[in-house]
Amino acid sequence: MASGFRMAACALALILAVAAPASTQESFCQAPNGQDGHPGVPGLNGRAGQKGDIGETGPSGRSVGLRGPKGDPGEPGVPGIPGNKGYRGPDGPQGPPGEEGDQGPKGQVGNVMHQARAAFSASRQTPEPNGNVVVFDNIITNQDNAYSGQRGVFTCKDPGYYYFSFQVVSSGNLCLSLVHQDTKVATFCDDNSDGLPQVNSGSSVLKLAMGDAVWLESNPGTGNKVYEGPDADSVFSGFLLFPSV
Repeated sequence: MASGFRMAACALALILAVAAPASTQESFCQAPNGQDGHPGVPGLNGRAGQKGDIGETGPSGRSVGLRGPKGDPGEPGVPGIPGNKGYRGPDGPQGPPGEEGDQGPKGQVGNVMHQARAAFSASRQTPEPNGNVVVFDNIITNQDNAYSGQRGVFTCKDPGYYYFSFQVVSSGNLCLSLVHQDTKVATFCDDNSDGLPQVNSGSSVLKLAMGDAVWLESNPGTGNKVYEGPDADSVFSGFLLFPSV
């Protein structure tokens, strides 16, 4: 109310000042300043500003965190595909002997007539040469025809242990070898410097498998002085002692 009155008084004074002479205007006093108004309503949000520059890199944080507690075991997974078969390993040591089995039934009585009876014997007359093989061409005995009088070779038909022997008449130095499958198993040498007929003999027991070959072979370095005449015979013989399993 008082404010309104002051405003009216100032307006009246302003009118009088305009109408009065200059000296009168100078004598008028100025009205006092008004009071501050009430705060206005907040304004609207301004527009977004431009993107600021990238800031400096901050200090590195902790690279590894604290280790947590151990988790519970998970469920078993699906079985995988079987791998490739590995190489055979080395054989292990031999195990202890097993328990003795029950006694088997008694076998039938053997018949000697059913057993193998390989045997041969041959002498030299006019043999055809066969390298270093000493050929005994005159067949004396040849059970199962296992000895060849043309080649001078015995070929085993019944596996087992065989006894072989020879008596060869020589008229000079002579070395003879009993050969089994290209292996010299026994060698017998005779030094005959007088040139008179004498006997070079030897024997051996050999285990033969089916198809094994046995023959008598001379050493060509000795001159192969085998006597060939009507006064004495050279003989090569062999027979089966007993068969093998």
